[in-house]
Amino acid sequence: MADNNIRSEDERHEEGKGKSWIGIVIRFIVAAVVLMVTAAVTPGFSSMGFGTALLAALIIAALDFVIQKLFKIDATPFGRGLSGFILSAVIIYLSQFLVPGMRINILGAVIAALVIGIVDALIPAHVF
Repeated sequence: MADNNIRSEDERHEEGKGKSWIGIVIRFIVAAVVLMVTAAVTPGFSSMGFGTALLAALIIAALDFVIQKLFKIDATPFGRGLSGFILSAVIIYLSQFLVPGMRINILGAVIAALVIGIVDALIPAHVF
């Protein structure tokens, strides 16, 4: 009986592997749409097209990954309280130097980190 439970967990794990790429693509598309909407409603954040927003989402995710691996700090807006929120705003601000067509000031980055953090709290990444 225990073997049946183990097999079913393994099978579910294998099924999850096939869906993981789709989940990653969906997360980046959702992140790009959130960035586009955030850019449209946030003062100090230039509006951007879908391609620019998708590239920005990739760059922001890459910067977040590097910071997490190097410094062992969770850079999500609500991941580590105020420090995670500020770090998220800094990552968003710095990403403008790597993404052509993206312009944002410090206040816009702080507001964007807040909006993105709220969306992330409402729609967690593990849903996809």
